[in-house]
Amino acid sequence: MPRFLLRTIAIAVLLPLAFTAQAQWQLDNELSTLSFVTIKADHVGEVHTFDRLSGSIANEGAAAITIELASINTLIPIRDERMQNMLFETNLFPRAELTAQLDISEFEALEVGRSATATIGFDLSMRGQSNSYQAEVVVTRLADNGIQASTLKPVIVIANSYDLVAGVEALREVAGLPSISNAVPVSFTVVFHRAD
Repeated sequence: MPRFLLRTIAIAVLLPLAFTAQAQWQLDNELSTLSFVTIKADHVGEVHTFDRLSGSIANEGAAAITIELASINTLIPIRDERMQNMLFETNLFPRAELTAQLDISEFEALEVGRSATATIGFDLSMRGQSNSYQAEVVVTRLADNGIQASTLKPVIVIANSYDLVAGVEALREVAGLPSISNAVPVSFTVVFHRAD
């Protein structure tokens, strides 16, 4: 068998194994939440969530979380559909991606039931654009070989950072509202379990 073909087969076999070895922690979607607040008509606030999250933290601390934008849950089906189609345009941009570099050893060193606070820098990418943020979080070591991180303060995301202003305006018009804020407070609680 030619040497180059052997190398190709070896790479095809070993690359997935290498990736699996790096992904030590996997996000638990059932125990994780990502929510945001919209303000309409100047003073009416409503809380919405995304129901499908996935992600991992690799061996060296590279963290990645994928947000399925079509999983938006506002508790009103027609509004979910409008936000999918008019705001996020999920047929063109189905996902948002959050990435961060963590010192995972600090969190692994926590005793079960103990918590620590940290400021985590992360990038949020959506609709082909990426912006950097910082989140103040409390990290708790869980008994079932898990880690939970929750925001202490909301992170403010501005609609025009991702070309969402036109979508916000379209929603405002179809709902007959005088205003919808372009500044959106975002909060999360994410739980990761060590992958065996």
